[in-house]
Amino acid sequence: MAMIRACLGRSARVRFVRALMLLILSFLIVARPALADDQPQVLRDTETEAFLNKIAAPLAKSAGLAPGALKVVILQDPEINAFVATGQTIYLQTGLILAAKNANELEGVIAHELGHIEGEDAVRTGDAIKQSTRITLLSLLLGAAAVAAGAGDAGMAIMTGGQQAGMAHFLHYSRQQEGSADASAVRHLNDAHLSGKGMISFFETLKAEEYRLSSSYASTDPFMQDHPMTADRQTMLKADLEKSPWWNAPIDPAKQAEFLRIKAKLYGFVKDPDVTLRVYPESDQSVPAHYARAYAWQRAAYPEKAEAEADALLKTAPQDPYFNELKGQFLLENGHPKEALAPLRIAVKNSSDAPLIGAMLGHALLATEDPKNFAEAERVLKLSVARDREDPLAWYALGTVYARQGDDAHAALATAERYAMNGQDELARMNAETAMKGIPQGTPDYIRAEDIAITSRNKMDSRAK
Repeated sequence: MAMIRACLGRSARVRFVRALMLLILSFLIVARPALADDQPQVLRDTETEAFLNKIAAPLAKSAGLAPGALKVVILQDPEINAFVATGQTIYLQTGLILAAKNANELEGVIAHELGHIEGEDAVRTGDAIKQSTRITLLSLLLGAAAVAAGAGDAGMAIMTGGQQAGMAHFLHYSRQQEGSADASAVRHLNDAHLSGKGMISFFETLKAEEYRLSSSYASTDPFMQDHPMTADRQTMLKADLEKSPWWNAPIDPAKQAEFLRIKAKLYGFVKDPDVTLRVYPESDQSVPAHYARAYAWQRAAYPEKAEAEADALLKTAPQDPYFNELKGQFLLENGHPKEALAPLRIAVKNSSDAPLIGAMLGHALLATEDPKNFAEAERVLKLSVARDREDPLAWYALGTVYARQGDDAHAALATAERYAMNGQDELARMNAETAMKGIPQGTPDYIRAEDIAITSRNKMDSRAK
């Protein structure tokens, strides 16, 4: 009888997790407008973002930006490209990251894009494109493929939302701007005591891409291009970069190891599983290979193999926050939210600033359907949205926790935050006004609800006029 009760309990939990995941998916489908297939997705992943921001920090300092002001965003797009948009934001497309051979090449790209920020060359079209870009959380995004393969429990994995990003036809700069950005890049690399070899070697990759896209290099008129041909820029740059005292500075081995990890993780996500398994065969027992195969197996709906790869990573570093995040992610997606709590708690504890991981822990706590976990879920989700207000599923989960606890006013406020972020002004206004009816006047939450209601109403009136 005890065994039967245990089985029934697990069955109920699995049904709840499935229902929650399907509800989230249905919300996403309803909440977002129809999007063209060629529109980029913004990928969110704590480990990748931390690495990119770390290598960008000394370069941003050289450019005179305040600490933490520069933001590096990843777009899922196979083209080799990077650009800046409004504000101090650099967009790196996944094709560029996968094409890079080492961390120094990424540093060269970031240094160049910082030159565009310094020159105020940023694309001025943020408002026009805000509503047409999607977010995908790399740490919680495998469910769509798994659902298609019949693994419904992985449905929670795909998370989308509104985020400002650039589109392909905004990516061209003038020849003068490109030349100025290159000159700035030389200065930034020197100030950060970094070699320019990566910048030069990456131009070889760009040249190969140009050869692929044009019938022949000789027949392409450089003066008809939006920026200098990469071979010409390479010649000019190399002379300046070779003069640097840091030209022969080696790449930090620890930095390169981190780069190989995030590149493998990204490869496992964006490439077809069979391609990933050929590039990272099981004979390769390195950390990057385990990482890539873990994502490949999960995407291919082989949860046991995916969890085995996560376990192999944990054997190398049991307290690594990102390996624990991966283990918790797979357990959550595969219908084991209770078992996911331990690794996710370790991941949150061992990462200094990881709101996305905290949000995942909040989802897992909610998915256990155990009221004893709701207070912790509320705490970690509130901290998550305080640190990162642009995670729509964190707001959704927080609203769900409030609703489960009977706090309809704060559930409405969390829903208003989510709709406001997605640009759904009417729904944001309605939920904000509902929240104001149940939250004491003058409190910070009441003032926030009032701000959302006023802002949403003004946007609607402006469009009407």
